[in-house]
Amino acid sequence: MNIFVINSGSSSIKYQLFKMPATQPVCSGLVERIGLDDATITHKIFKDGEEKVIQKTTEIDDHEAGLKLVNDLLTDAAIGVIHDPADIEVIGHRIVHGGEAFTTTTVITAQVKEKLKTTFQLAPLHNPASYLGVEVAEKIFTNATQIAVFDTAFHQTMPEKAFRFALPNSYYTDYNIRSYGFHGTSHKYVTEQAVAYLNKPDAKLISIHLGNGCSMAAVQNGKCFDTSMGFGPLSGLIMGTRSGDLDPTVIFYLVNQLGYDIEQVSNMLNKRSGMLGLTGYSDMRDITAAINAGDANSKLAYDLYTYRIKKYIGAYASALNGVDAIIFTAGVGENDSLVRELVCADMDYLGISIDTAVNSTRAKGIRDISSTDAKVKTLIIPTNEELEIATQCVQLLKG
Repeated sequence: MNIFVINSGSSSIKYQLFKMPATQPVCSGLVERIGLDDATITHKIFKDGEEKVIQKTTEIDDHEAGLKLVNDLLTDAAIGVIHDPADIEVIGHRIVHGGEAFTTTTVITAQVKEKLKTTFQLAPLHNPASYLGVEVAEKIFTNATQIAVFDTAFHQTMPEKAFRFALPNSYYTDYNIRSYGFHGTSHKYVTEQAVAYLNKPDAKLISIHLGNGCSMAAVQNGKCFDTSMGFGPLSGLIMGTRSGDLDPTVIFYLVNQLGYDIEQVSNMLNKRSGMLGLTGYSDMRDITAAINAGDANSKLAYDLYTYRIKKYIGAYASALNGVDAIIFTAGVGENDSLVRELVCADMDYLGISIDTAVNSTRAKGIRDISSTDAKVKTLIIPTNEELEIATQCVQLLKG
């Protein structure tokens, strides 16, 4: 079964093509910096144990242009892995927010698409992009069954004491205002990998997903007990362009004293805050370069970013009554040794300590960067949301 997985982010498209049940993709790729003049696409083909990489830098105006470029590579006469778009049987889409309407993996129909539109305001950076991915995929891959896999689904196991807000009850019962959580596909995948690695089914785990969007999850027995993102993907950790946790009084002040309207507040908190607001950059690689050049604002931003993570580790260790391992994953979590070092510094009270030499060394697969005397394992586990999505698509179609 040819399953093409599309993971549309706010400024990126990740994709993988699987010939299930094989878990090794036949190709994968990443379109980055969509909307900028220096957008890039990295396309990898896996054949006979060898990897071929094609990289291009070009102007990519929007997600539609990006996905059309991906299709051109998939069907290219010289390097293509399919002959025709009709060869794709299933497309699995990562959808950030399912709200109360979507709690499981779902085949996309016209009715489902209409319901998806109602979730745009809940995840304004991602759900519209994901929806556009569905629309474009329907035009290009006309033979495929389109399936939605929701980031919020994994967090449905949270107890009510974790997902409810202290608002009048009617706001939950009438309007479904509650914490939903996000990055669930990633948290599910890496915590399952950690359980297998540790050979401990009841492991108490703290999963730290750090990309342009960031979140954490407290997990035991394969179930999520708490997570840092809430009603929308704005709360919790400091992110690339999002503020993370914020005193709501700041919003009242912006509106009542500074004359902001709600749309301006939303735009500022979602698109102009976080590391971008603190440094002028949303890409951690650019911020690291600025730190190395002696920029004080960038150094302070790293301190704020990692301090917030440390606080959540403490909270979740308390909620779980202990922790067996913390997991770093996603682009920043897997690749930024400075972030990991700052997060794990001065955490000996909780039994967290890393080997800085091992931490600074790059390697593939699961890595244990704990110091030899650490009571808590610190693991780097590459996430594979695309494989998890493909697996869930197969499970849905097979019933």
